Amino acid sequence: MTESATSATKDLITLNDGHAIPQLGLGVWELTPEEAYTSTRAAIAAGVRHIDTAAGYGNEANVGRAVADAVAEGEVTRDELFITTKLWNADQGYDEALAALDTSLSNLGLDHVDLWLIHWPVQPWGRYVDTWKAFVAAREAGKARSIGVSNFFPEVLDEIIEATGVTPAVNQIEIHPGFSQQAQRRDNADRGIRTESWSPLGRGLFDNPVIAGIAAEHGVSPAQVIIRWHLAQGLIVFPRSKNPERVAQNADVDGFRLTREQIDAITAIDDDPQYAGRVGGDPRTAVFGTPLA
Repeated sequence: MTESATSATKDLITLNDGHAIPQLGLGVWELTPEEAYTSTRAAIAAGVRHIDTAAGYGNEANVGRAVADAVAEGEVTRDELFITTKLWNADQGYDEALAALDTSLSNLGLDHVDLWLIHWPVQPWGRYVDTWKAFVAAREAGKARSIGVSNFFPEVLDEIIEATGVTPAVNQIEIHPGFSQQAQRRDNADRGIRTESWSPLGRGLFDNPVIAGIAAEHGVSPAQVIIRWHLAQGLIVFPRSKNPERVAQNADVDGFRLTREQIDAITAIDDDPQYAGRVGGDPRTAVFGTPLA
């Protein structure tokens, strides 16, 4: 591992509950179970200490196996790792959520996760408030050290905070060049919620002339430029790759910095219709899965 890769992963962000989260991690969305295993092992070897998975990804068990093997081989200790998982939509509800967390912990082979998120609000079902109450209970029981949400917008954030008096530690939302989500990021910050970026590399951005030009100027990959753009703005980011060499490269982003002008030029891609817009579902309308009852 390179010195820059190791130092990059040491950057920590303090959450509103006092816990610290590594700003750069590994995501395993859309990775097969075996790919999730090899990528997690590669990330840990490259110095990454933050792994983001979800019940809905179907690969929690292999992330857990990778963590167990890395710990057994002396590469890392459990306390050095920050493991995130998410509640799938079908398991929303108070009792259902708590049962689902026990299943996730069993899959991961852990007695707690460092961060547990509600994956989507699924507003039409009206279960997110009771679900958030279960999250508060799980935190109090020590099964989740920090709790947060994903894909939440102001109206549903208002509801869960007013119902419990507990503000999520993070809100994980889609962010990438072309869709920088300035308004939701400001709303998160005003509430003391840290913003995490999902789908951080977007789609088709490596050929964008602005990003490609900046990459050539710094002698790095377009992916590294985009990751540095997220980090420079204080966002928590976890790019994914099934290629172990690419996983290590994505972690090695501490050897260069973007100028203010470069950051602004990348953000301005929001105004380019060729690259602007979501690559995932709109949280206000997205309904994935079927409730258990």
